[in-house]
Amino acid sequence: MSALNRLELVQQSKSECAAPASGTGNGVLRYEHFHRRCSCPYHSELESDAEEAGTQVEHIAINLLQALRQPYLVSEHYFHNSASLGVVMFNDAHHTVDELMQHADLSMYNSKALGKNALSFYDPQMQAVVSLRLHLEEDIRRGLASGEFVIYLQPQAGMHGQLEGADALVRWQHPQRGLLGPGVFIEVVERSDLIELMDLATLRQGCELLVRWAEQPQSAALSLSVNISARLLYRDDFIDLIRHLLDETQANPQLLKLEITESLLLTDKNKAVIRMQSLRKMGIRFSIDDFGTGYSSMAYLQQLPLDQLKIDQSFVRDLPQNTSSLAIVHAILAMALSLDLEVIAEGVESQAQRDALSDSGCKHFQGYFFGKPVAAEAFEATAAR
Repeated sequence: MSALNRLELVQQSKSECAAPASGTGNGVLRYEHFHRRCSCPYHSELESDAEEAGTQVEHIAINLLQALRQPYLVSEHYFHNSASLGVVMFNDAHHTVDELMQHADLSMYNSKALGKNALSFYDPQMQAVVSLRLHLEEDIRRGLASGEFVIYLQPQAGMHGQLEGADALVRWQHPQRGLLGPGVFIEVVERSDLIELMDLATLRQGCELLVRWAEQPQSAALSLSVNISARLLYRDDFIDLIRHLLDETQANPQLLKLEITESLLLTDKNKAVIRMQSLRKMGIRFSIDDFGTGYSSMAYLQQLPLDQLKIDQSFVRDLPQNTSSLAIVHAILAMALSLDLEVIAEGVESQAQRDALSDSGCKHFQGYFFGKPVAAEAFEATAAR
């Protein structure tokens, strides 16, 4: 099975043949599903020994990859491409044709995950991993429908340690496995449509918390930061969903802070800016999460309706000893000051780190030094003291 990694000619007739640019040799591919993948028959007698046959197929596949990398001519235009190859070996009738094609598909996608323009052989362990992932995805879907995903809150503090708000972190209260952190589920969620459902469920819980906090003077001014994904931000009805949620819960939008990553903005920056501006008019604030780890530049920051930058914990971890990290922190703070943006540092775990950040001009902090993530009830009990 072969998947073309970059199909530069979007629409061509299936019958049109791509001729090698060199003008020699015959085309090696027969396009079965031109829009996405192709079947690559290569007629050759293979050795009966599995290892020798595998080596033989590997040589064939390498030659095929090299052929696919060559420029080719279509309608007087030269094009370049590469492929991801998946191979499944068999010598009996233990598997149906559909099963073999599924195994080849898995191998092909493994090649794509390796960086494309690569070759992978089917491994039964790969099938086991995929089966586990599918089972986990269904379990997550069931958990979302049952309300098992809950918010844990990590305190955000000011210069003098005063509580200013919280960062909403998702945990899974599994009925059999107990409390599970994001390391168990987040990768599967982000690869599927479940991320939108999880984002919306988290936002709803967050808005309900803000309403509850507003009833107590000790917590009425606390803000709440909630991460949102690219899939939710670019969803067509995103603005309407947020507006409806605020109307339904009556949460104060000025205390809701949506955290987005730098990489999220690279999908469609103009659309992101328009949507962020619409929400900002409602009173919602925006923060760039893990700042400094992605595409950071003054140019794009100037175009975004931001309120806050969050210094990534990787720059905080080695403070104050690491001079490179300290220099990056100084640069981020100087950039934020010039753009009139608030800065909060995450991953603060010691007095020394807190002091190094404070001496550099940082006024807002988050990390174990100020408190670990706890259930909403425990957080509210602390806030009420």
